[in-house]
Amino acid sequence: MPTQVYNELQRVPHLLARVDILKNNGDLSVESMEVGSVEYKDYLQMTTTPESGMRIIGRGEAAGIAMAKQRNGTLASNNLRDILPYVEKYDISHITTGDILIEAMEAEIISEAEGNTIWSDMIRKRRLLPTATFSEYLLNCHNPEGAEE
Repeated sequence: MPTQVYNELQRVPHLLARVDILKNNGDLSVESMEVGSVEYKDYLQMTTTPESGMRIIGRGEAAGIAMAKQRNGTLASNNLRDILPYVEKYDISHITTGDILIEAMEAEIISEAEGNTIWSDMIRKRRLLPTATFSEYLLNCHNPEGAEE
């Protein structure tokens, strides 16, 4: 997780607590960018003076994009409005909450009902999701054959 994202979580104590548990268990690390590195230059460009046709985006999104681009990683974000132009431009792999919940359901870690509970909890906390329920997401946004729509 980029340091910028971790710092943004300081404003969301319940999420920070969960991230700290993962971090303390060794399941997650918080990573910084080296000043002057290519990823840091990309980060600065996205947050201050983007290329023509691109828009300024937030520090967390920009750090995630810059690090995923340079480290061949996967960006996890629901903020498609901000990230999608960069994801497409740099051909970065990305996942959303819906993708993660589908993978968890297919691996039988959660049921569809549990996915709906997680989804409704996120909506209650004012997270923007593409549908009102996880079940609706499965019906309208997920192609079970795995092909892109």
